[in-house]
Amino acid sequence: MSFKDKIIGRLGFGTAPLGNMFRALSDEEAAETVEAAWQQGIRFFDTAPLYGAGLSESRLGEALAKYKRSEYTLSTKVGRPISDELHAAPRAGAFGLGNQNKMLTDYSADATMRSIEGSLERLKTDRLDLVFVHDVAQDAHGDEWIEHFNIARKGAFKALSRLKEEGVIKGWGLGVNRVEPCELLLDLDDVRPDGFLLAGRYTLLDHQQPLQRLLAKARAKNAEFIAGGPYSSGVLVGGKHFEYSEASPEILEKVKVIHDIARQYGVDVKAAALQFPLAEPLFAAVIPGASRPSRLIEDSKAMAEVIPQGFWQALRNKGLIAPQAETPNMG
Repeated sequence: MSFKDKIIGRLGFGTAPLGNMFRALSDEEAAETVEAAWQQGIRFFDTAPLYGAGLSESRLGEALAKYKRSEYTLSTKVGRPISDELHAAPRAGAFGLGNQNKMLTDYSADATMRSIEGSLERLKTDRLDLVFVHDVAQDAHGDEWIEHFNIARKGAFKALSRLKEEGVIKGWGLGVNRVEPCELLLDLDDVRPDGFLLAGRYTLLDHQQPLQRLLAKARAKNAEFIAGGPYSSGVLVGGKHFEYSEASPEILEKVKVIHDIARQYGVDVKAAALQFPLAEPLFAAVIPGASRPSRLIEDSKAMAEVIPQGFWQALRNKGLIAPQAETPNMG
């Protein structure tokens, strides 16, 4: 079965914001946000231990506890387990406002199984649908990423393959922000991932790299994708960040041109950002994050918006969409 057969719906909810990413939410706000997702028909929820050192998983589990487990798809991640040890001072980084537990890096088989047990407890469930090996890539580990990848090859990859064979999970893959680990995994003969949660790499703003080699490799191995970070760290929809850092003048100018064309055709850029990756047949779902109920209502409406073909062609004419990239309603 493909990702499309394992996921309920094509619009999911990336729940990193429930871990107090950049902004502290109350438990009530978090619950209201998950409820808004549910009321908008969203049935695919992605989380990870890293998101607030378990805070996202706990809040998501609490909010979903009243619903039948068979009615939604749930994915989480392994490789960045939570330590019982606390930071002596407030945590730095995107999740500094989350739980103060230290985060570890361990892609071994034992750590994978322990991580899954912890996630199941926090999520208040007895099973997971998809599990992704988290951040085994350059942006998280620098020059040491290959060493971590090799540990995962002998550990997490094999453990997750066994869990899938035993029917404990429906599928597994990598959850990364970089293309290279995906290519490397597809080159292996001893394991076969179902696909990848690829964040920020196949967006309206930035999709050239996957088109060069990755998609062809994935197609040959019957691997599919979930598009994370469709708003390119927020810069596509009014934010100031790209790749989790302040956007460069070049990126801001590119965004300006996209917005200018969108105004010309009466298109909501959020709609274009969500619908663009889904035009590529290998992408099964898109999972924007949200920390307010209103954002999820916007996302749902954006998915249903009808975008004129002239908009896509205008972007292509400006070189903003790669010639070989698929777009909605046209090849």
